[in-house]
Amino acid sequence: MLRRRGLLGLATAALMGVSVGSAAPTVAAPAAVPEYQIKVDPAGRGVEISDRMYGIFIEDINFAADGGLYAELVRNRSFEFLPADNQSYTGMTAWTAGGAGGGAGAAATVDDAGRLDERNRTYLRLDLSNPDGGRFGVTNAGYNTGFALGAGERYDFSVWARTDAPGGTPVTVTLHDADGAALAAPLALSVRGDGWAKYTGTLRATRTTDRGRLSVRAAGTGTLRLDMVSLFPRDTYKGRPNGLRRDLAEKIAALRPGFIRLPGGCLVNTGSMYGYDAASGFPRARSYQWKDTVGAVETRATNANFWGYNQSYGLGYFEYFQFAEDIGAMPLPVVPALVTGCGQNRATDDEALLRRHIQDTLDLVEFANGPVTSTWGGLRARMGHPKPFGLTHVAVGNEENLPDQFFANFQRFRSAIEARYPDITVVSNSGPDDAGGTFDRLWELNRASDVDMVDEHYYNSPTWFLQNNARYDAYDRAGPQVFLGEYASQDNKLLNSLAEAAYMTGLERNADIVKMASYAPLLANIDHVQWRPDLIWFDNDESWGSTSYQVQKLFMNNVGDRTVPTTMTGPGSQPQPITGRIGLSTWATSATYDDVKVTAPDGTVLFGDDFSTGAGAWTPVANRGTWAVVDGAYTQSDTAAQDTMVAAADITATDYDYSVKATKNAGAEGFLVGFGVKDSGNFYWWNLGGWNNTQGAVEKATNGGKEIMVAKPNSVTTGTTYDIRIQVRGTKVTLFLDGQEWGGFTDDRVTQPFAQVVTRDDASGELIVKVVNAQEKAAVTRVDLGRLRVRDKARMTVITGDPGEQNTRTAEPIQPVTTTVDGIRSAFTWTFAPYSVTFLRIKTR
Repeated sequence: MLRRRGLLGLATAALMGVSVGSAAPTVAAPAAVPEYQIKVDPAGRGVEISDRMYGIFIEDINFAADGGLYAELVRNRSFEFLPADNQSYTGMTAWTAGGAGGGAGAAATVDDAGRLDERNRTYLRLDLSNPDGGRFGVTNAGYNTGFALGAGERYDFSVWARTDAPGGTPVTVTLHDADGAALAAPLALSVRGDGWAKYTGTLRATRTTDRGRLSVRAAGTGTLRLDMVSLFPRDTYKGRPNGLRRDLAEKIAALRPGFIRLPGGCLVNTGSMYGYDAASGFPRARSYQWKDTVGAVETRATNANFWGYNQSYGLGYFEYFQFAEDIGAMPLPVVPALVTGCGQNRATDDEALLRRHIQDTLDLVEFANGPVTSTWGGLRARMGHPKPFGLTHVAVGNEENLPDQFFANFQRFRSAIEARYPDITVVSNSGPDDAGGTFDRLWELNRASDVDMVDEHYYNSPTWFLQNNARYDAYDRAGPQVFLGEYASQDNKLLNSLAEAAYMTGLERNADIVKMASYAPLLANIDHVQWRPDLIWFDNDESWGSTSYQVQKLFMNNVGDRTVPTTMTGPGSQPQPITGRIGLSTWATSATYDDVKVTAPDGTVLFGDDFSTGAGAWTPVANRGTWAVVDGAYTQSDTAAQDTMVAAADITATDYDYSVKATKNAGAEGFLVGFGVKDSGNFYWWNLGGWNNTQGAVEKATNGGKEIMVAKPNSVTTGTTYDIRIQVRGTKVTLFLDGQEWGGFTDDRVTQPFAQVVTRDDASGELIVKVVNAQEKAAVTRVDLGRLRVRDKARMTVITGDPGEQNTRTAEPIQPVTTTVDGIRSAFTWTFAPYSVTFLRIKTR
């Protein structure tokens, strides 16, 4: 489908003072005195940048695999959907039973001893009643609106089947639309014998649609059993059977990622507490086990995905490793550490289960790298890849909230892996946030144990990224290296992408400590969104890159081999004191607040409310929940309502103390006490008993995105009244709980909308000047390359536009525009457009 694009390129060129056309563009005379200066030290030796600097993180969230990257068109192909996956599921989810030509029968999903495979438990039973013609069977609706088919394209059908009809059972396979109109010539099969066998055929689509249906119907009488009903486009990525959806795989390959972190974060380490039932051999609760994802697809288990749906494992470890090899990326698998994260707090006490998972990890390395004569290397060879995949890194765990328990298990995994495979780098992690008690404790443990690499994760506001460009400047160069395995700014607009771009200049400047980084999540099905922002969006027949995709692609395709030292000067800003309204809030909890008071340091009362005369001073910030004065106190009574903030008293003083008494009545969490409240998207709150009553933290919200300022384990007791006091002194906040100091922070960071880094591409002999201007005014900049001799022409790529713009299914306005520009000298002045990221590739002589 054609998309609207192109006008942005002309606008960008005009804004940059560059002409567009067949002739080489020229740089317009600067309109103002430079505010910024970038001074390059061409003789200085910067840090080397790894070939694996930027990569991707694949997790089956947002229907990223099934219904997405995995090219299978049939949903619930093995009839394994169950309420354990999702309460709305049954074995017939996505299927409907019915007849054609007067056909009749009955359809039911069955789990018995006649199953296709011990790990493929459920199949479809059709009891046929068609002695005089007619057919009966089932129709699959696929994902989204239906099957996406292209006129003239071929689709490979397969099914495992058996019948007790003595003469066999004729089966007709058809592609049609929702009204029954044919989309391909029918495929005729004859199922014979009461043992499972695979039947295959090809259908060629006669027209293009995104609303196709697949029907499998049978004539005659008797019982027909079906399993693994599959339809694959022949045109998969690189034409591989059981392969990947080509447009999505090509968009990923176009990023040129250096690594693939797989197969997820939360879906790996959650559910991993459970072992196997001795009698059946099945997991007591289905959890991610890599061994379930390899071998013939009909023998692979399915999974109750952490994100609330069924995961087929058709896209398993073999396919992930093969895809990594196809696109030149390093695979980096994540294995469960038997301590949960992602909002859960459990650690295994099952020693046998822990030992089994450690052995499974050793077996995974053997599957990737072992000789064909080994057990798991032999399986890899039988799957079609006798050559080792060359695995070099294994990550243990993901976002664990119990640091000491996690690290004890991590050490056992690490010792076992290093003893057998000393060349494998074992990656640890630092929990789910960029700061806080868990983060600090895990870094302390990782440093003390001389861990090679630590995986950091954070999702923060654009402001946070613009304030933390120097985050890694002060990291200990003698300590562990950093793998930034998950990060993103909390929305999908251009402003978010520019904030990420500014931050990435700091990653490159610190490439000696930050060895790898991957935006997350990678993929999102537009009709099944569980997390945003996301890098690549799709429906059943289209895909489009977000603004962050375009920025990531620009960086990933223009990394360079090493940084060139630079200094940058320009206008700065000052930290702002924390002022604004005070707030009260709850999250899935009923709570009562009383005796609210705000005082100056000298004791002067700035605001007070004991609710004896009602709550007239308070107004909703988020109009949710049920607030009322009850027995002389202010109560929010709805235990289902989330984010129920009310606020009062605009505090303009820079130094003040805010105190309140709080009592939890019922519900899942504790209290949220707001301060510095500007509006529903900009505030601070002290979250006590958050994350299912496991952690306390101060979160700062900026334009709807939140970041952690301070955090540590915490819970509150129902029925207990707590004295809460928040002391604000300009930008410094100290927190008191029941008269004891609980924690504190200083928010004195300033937003830096202008960021830069310069790298050198040894092969091309080019300097790559990378500049981000994430503000509404143009940045007139003096660029001084020292005594370096350069050619006067350079290749310039710019991404710019409205900061609130985003790419969607109907239009992708944010695109890179590349031109050739004149006027490059050893020192030159350049005007960088508002809200832009600009790459100048400058040839040296």
